[in-house]
Order: sequence, then structure tokens, then C-alpha cells
Amino acid sequence: MIKTENSHNSRRNFLKRCFYSLLFFNFSTIPNIVGYKITKDKDSKNFIPSYIKLYENGELKRRGERLWARMEACNLCPRECGANRLKGQRGFCNSNANLEISGYHPHFGEEKPLVGYGGSGAIFLTNCSLRCVFCINWEISQEGIGQRADIETFARIMLDIQKIGCHNINIVTPTHYSPHILLAIDKAVPSGLKLPIVYNTCGWERIDVLKELDGVVDIYLPDFKYADPKMAEKYSSGASTYPQLTKIAILEMHRQVGVAIPARDGILYRGLIIRHLVMPNRVAGTKEIMSWIASNLPKDTYVNIMSQYTPVYKAKNYPEIARKITRQEYSEAVEWAKKAGLTRLDIQGYSFLN
Repeated sequence: MIKTENSHNSRRNFLKRCFYSLLFFNFSTIPNIVGYKITKDKDSKNFIPSYIKLYENGELKRRGERLWARMEACNLCPRECGANRLKGQRGFCNSNANLEISGYHPHFGEEKPLVGYGGSGAIFLTNCSLRCVFCINWEISQEGIGQRADIETFARIMLDIQKIGCHNINIVTPTHYSPHILLAIDKAVPSGLKLPIVYNTCGWERIDVLKELDGVVDIYLPDFKYADPKMAEKYSSGASTYPQLTKIAILEMHRQVGVAIPARDGILYRGLIIRHLVMPNRVAGTKEIMSWIASNLPKDTYVNIMSQYTPVYKAKNYPEIARKITRQEYSEAVEWAKKAGLTRLDIQGYSFLN
């Protein structure tokens, strides 16, 4: 059984640092982040990401260009809003073709196999296609805090993260910027990029887009938020297809990268980690989600049962989710996962539960 520390405070503190740094941040002269020791180990030296081969045969750039063309009548996410982002129109996600980044930093509040000793190299992209009323990162995802950056800058950020000793490139809220991600990796590889790519997503993805990411993404980190379409529609801006499409997406992610098994150094280089946020009053449908995972994926699939739900942003307008979860609610979620037969559970602390 895997146990982790409470990551809520570290995540919020990290975001605050991102926001304040934007007041002074200049993407044209990306600074080194000091204070993190780079430790060499055998497993990291031996790891070769599969995107290297795609770069060498030109496929990585071709895929990025195919995804880029889809922004003309955007259908990169399940909204299929059809905005011509290439001509400056903003889609449902509130993005046009210009990449916007809110910040980047070694992140020590993620799952332990991602954090290791050097941190997970989180890059927070601005805006989001799901737009949940309770989003803990709402300042970034829905208020648009961020700064415009070109593909070359994005590539340099990835290289900077590698230089300071992070174990991976953790791209947070990537869906609407998938073309930019592939093209930035293509720019960064000639300069030595070799870290695993983490696709840190809400889970609501189009399978045809995921197939373009096959061989590019090393670690998939999807949420599985809801079992009930009505709950997804209510709390995530009408996304009633969320449960159905997220199931299809997770199966495709597993096909591509398999079970998440850390290497001998304790670091994860490839695999699927599913996150599930326990919500008040069983709104998320935790029992059904754990049952589905156990029935459709290997029992040792890595599942992080998250306890840090906080009624932020617009959540207080919905009485049934206007409070934190209780110890009992989290305990029953863990028991449901165990009874379903899941064996690789990331169980968080109880210190900040009611």
C-alpha cells in the first residue's frame, strides 16, 4: 500500500508562487531554479523516451502539425466547439492558437514516484476545456492567469526543468495545447531533452487525439472525476459525456503505457496513474468508479484516492458540495477500492479532514 503526505498545502503554495512570479517573469530569459541537487542514477541514465525515435524519423513534427491544423475548426477536446483558433478566435476553453503558461517549477506535492528526490517538473498551462465549478486551480484554468509564450520558449522551459534535476516534464491541463506540446518536444530533443513526458489531464479526452500522443507520452495522469453523466453536466459546464469518454480514454492510455511500476530507483518512467477526487455526499460516484477500474484494468493499476476536495471557486453555490469531505466519506472510498480488488492504492493522510 502506498501512502503519501497531504499535498493540498504544497499545491496551493506552489500556485501562489507561480502567480507572484508572473509579475516579474520574463520568458525571454528563463532563469535557472537553484537549490535542487541533481543526483545521477542508473535507471535515469538508461531511460530513453520513445519520442526520440519519433523525432528522428520526422513523425513527431508531423503529428504536431496535424494537431495544429485541427485548431482551424477546433476539435481537440470533446467540446468540438469549432472555433478558428488559428485566426485568433477563442474556443470554449478560452484559448486561441497562442500558448499561455502560468508558471513552472519543481513540484513536490505530486505522487511519490513522480516526485522522487528532484521533484516533478510541473508546467501549468493556462485555461481548460472542462471548467469545473470547484476547480482548485480556477485562477489559472478559468480566470486565465498566464503569459503568452512561443514554441521555442516552451521547449526551453522543458530543457530548464531537466537541467535543474526534475524527474519528468509534467504538463498540467494539456488537452487544448496538445499541438504546442508535440512541437515543443520536437524543438527540445536536438538540445538533449530526454525526460519522461507526463500528460496531466482531466481525463476527458478524444481518442483520436490520444492516438497522436502514442509514443510521445510516457506517463498518463488522468483524473476520473464522475461516474454519473448528470453530475458531470452539473459541475463541469455541461460535460455530460465525461464518464463515457473518460472510460474510453483511460483504456487507450493503458494500452499505450501499461501499469505504472516504478524502477529500482523508485522513480516512475512509464505507466498510468489514475486520480480520483472524493467529493461530499458521494457526488463523484466513487464506488462505481473503483468497480469499473477493477473490472476493466489490471488490479494493480495505480489509483490515487484524493482527499483534498475544497469548496473553492463556485462550489459554495451548490449546497451538496459546499463543504470538505469527512473522514467517514474518505474511509468508505478506500474500502470500496479495496473491496473491488484494487491493490495499488495511493492513500492520503487524514489530518485535514473534518
